[in-house]
Amino acid sequence: MASSRRTGIGEQVAAWRELLKTRDFGWLWSGQVISQIGDGLTKIALLWFVYNLTGSALKMTIIGVLQTIPPLLLGPLAGVYLDRLPKRGAMIVIDLVRAALLVIIPLLSMMGWLTLAWLYVVVFVIALFSMAFGPALNAAIPLLVKKDQLTRANAIMQSSMTIGQLLGPGISGMLIAVIGAQNVLYVNAATFLVSALCKIPIKIRKDTDGRRAGASKQALFDDLRTGFRFVFVQHRLLLVLMIAAALFTLGSTGFVYLLPVIGERVLHADAITLGWLWSALSVGILATTLWLAFRKQDNLCRRLWIILGAAVVGGLAVFGLNWTGSLAVAAGLIVVIGGSSGLVTPIVSASLQEMTPKDLLARVFSVFNTGTMALAMLGMTVFGWAADRYGPLVSLTSIGGVLVATAIATLVMIPSCQRLSKRPRRLSPA
Repeated sequence: MASSRRTGIGEQVAAWRELLKTRDFGWLWSGQVISQIGDGLTKIALLWFVYNLTGSALKMTIIGVLQTIPPLLLGPLAGVYLDRLPKRGAMIVIDLVRAALLVIIPLLSMMGWLTLAWLYVVVFVIALFSMAFGPALNAAIPLLVKKDQLTRANAIMQSSMTIGQLLGPGISGMLIAVIGAQNVLYVNAATFLVSALCKIPIKIRKDTDGRRAGASKQALFDDLRTGFRFVFVQHRLLLVLMIAAALFTLGSTGFVYLLPVIGERVLHADAITLGWLWSALSVGILATTLWLAFRKQDNLCRRLWIILGAAVVGGLAVFGLNWTGSLAVAAGLIVVIGGSSGLVTPIVSASLQEMTPKDLLARVFSVFNTGTMALAMLGMTVFGWAADRYGPLVSLTSIGGVLVATAIATLVMIPSCQRLSKRPRRLSPA
């Protein structure tokens, strides 16, 4: 039995390595690793800059709110256009634009014009372009890998984000101390430029369905309606999955954006220590990402059980932060919280890619992102307000409660998943 187990693990390792060595997927992953390291630098730098400038948890979390407004309001429409555009070209343009916009912040600082209002404006404009990148990336993955490789491919792609979050915050904390928070953004701009260069050699089959991006308003509206109808009417399993993921996002995003407050007020951490605590979050994500990368793809209802378990474990770990003053114990709990959140995104992404026709992928992911962004914005705002008004311990308790409630809601939805999975699948017309 031990021999067969080793053989099974060896097969999974070989499959993982084979996928990562694939030319097109490998270039896509490499570019994402580089840009995600830059994102890890920026996340700490922006939040630390605003918090030091204002001393307000609520004003700090507005950064996150501004990043969620564009996908919340325009995400589904962006999906309609992305289904008509080459995914590789769209990702390259978005990377280049984000690089140019990020340079504006340190330039304004150098000229003495950088205010909180200007920072909010630039962050919002960057978010306008960034909202289209996720759906384009998720729509490209099933065009590069086989259907039975989707969970593994999404886990590997999430590892790029995890590596960025693991290395970026620690480096960011040191760079903030040396060159200042706003100047760290030069580094991120360079990573987006390199990421765009990495996507140039990629060849994506069936990169667009051939329809013109500048179609009539009626055609765009019909495409938008088709995407909504597919999710809410034709394929209710997608809706069940989206609800579970969105509830999880409500709590997990609130925790991520309050981590600087938790670090300073609860754990009494400085900028460098906060960077390593953020890296601890990424250690957990990396661990569960690797577990998914080496695991065979489960059926949808079993994936809901995994989300349920992640919500329970994550919620209990958040509660645990209320009862410890030790940085070592807190770092361990943050690893657990990261691990629970790292399970959700690859599972949900693979499920959407598996059940959605290729010509609807960007629209479906845009609808999904809109729902999760709505709850993410709610979580950042409510938990940020609670931290200012009642203290971070109250916010932590509330976040833990939301995650446990997510587990209960997911448990309730599992029988519906089992019932709906037995029905014949109805696809939208091409």
